[in-house]
Amino acid sequence: MKKKHWYAGFFKMMLLACLIYAAGSTARGGVPRGQRTQLWPRIDPFHAGHLRVSDIHKIYYEQCGNPDGKAVFVLHGGPGGNINPYYRRFFNPEVFHIVLHDQRGAGQSRPLFELKENTTQNLVEDIERLRKHVKAEKIILFGGSWGSTLALAYAEAYPQNVSGMVLRGIFTATKEEIDHFYGGGVRPFFPEVYEKLEEAIGTKISPASILSKVTSKDKEKRLLYAKAWTGYETKLSDLDVSDNEVQGILNNPRFEALVVSIALIENHYMTNGCFLEEGQLLRDTKKIQDIPVVLVNGRYDMICPPINAYRLHKLLPKSRLAIVDRSGHSMANPYMQRELVRQMAGFESF
Repeated sequence: MKKKHWYAGFFKMMLLACLIYAAGSTARGGVPRGQRTQLWPRIDPFHAGHLRVSDIHKIYYEQCGNPDGKAVFVLHGGPGGNINPYYRRFFNPEVFHIVLHDQRGAGQSRPLFELKENTTQNLVEDIERLRKHVKAEKIILFGGSWGSTLALAYAEAYPQNVSGMVLRGIFTATKEEIDHFYGGGVRPFFPEVYEKLEEAIGTKISPASILSKVTSKDKEKRLLYAKAWTGYETKLSDLDVSDNEVQGILNNPRFEALVVSIALIENHYMTNGCFLEEGQLLRDTKKIQDIPVVLVNGRYDMICPPINAYRLHKLLPKSRLAIVDRSGHSMANPYMQRELVRQMAGFESF
């Protein structure tokens, strides 16, 4: 694998570039003969456009695959990430109607970086508007990290519209999970990475302290702070990424808007507890008891540790839990990638 392809591929879930490689062998643990585990071929959208969802916001969306197929909605991470052609390749394009969109303030949605009217409830309603717009009756939700949070929030608000979920790197937005991400659980494993962030920010690490830095009126300082935060997150995301590779990503002008978007919108949400009541997503699992749910988590996910998925699995007796050994947080890890393709294949005949 060439280095330039490698660091494009492992810049967290939402920083995956078009040059990602395709996995070719079987996932660890064994896969039934004939069960697909490779990414599907590259495809282009059959339709793309913007949907106005408020007086301020319009979201960018794409439709791929079979327009008459089973609708699957892809929810990107962050908050503040964006969609990527790579995401289209987890689904059989002959079976699925694949719908992807950039969430408010991110990617090709407009206005970029806008925090007004940008809450979890707003994003949930955007999914519902998009579902109606593309004339999908029931949808499968496919999301990882923050995408898993948003999928749960939508499903609990509109359970009648959801036919299934495949969720990766589970994050239910509890205070414990947020504290873990901002140092409590991560620092013992990445002490030098945490200290580097603390030195760059110049204060104790918290969502509010970082948000205050990445909203600085000084554009150059704002970018430096954004790079510090996103670099921290990138380092935590994969099992093996060097400091030089992280810097190569952060200094690539291609990724500048994405670096700022993640740092800004992510910390806007975390400062506000993701605009959810404490424990809300776990409390309201009673609303989604009958929805088929697959939970996939990396064994060594430092951002969303597998305990999150395990707790959710215990509250959803009909759910399936797949802990992927030799995997961290990154969706592009070959073992994680194959497991996600395999799980989506299971919904083809569902």
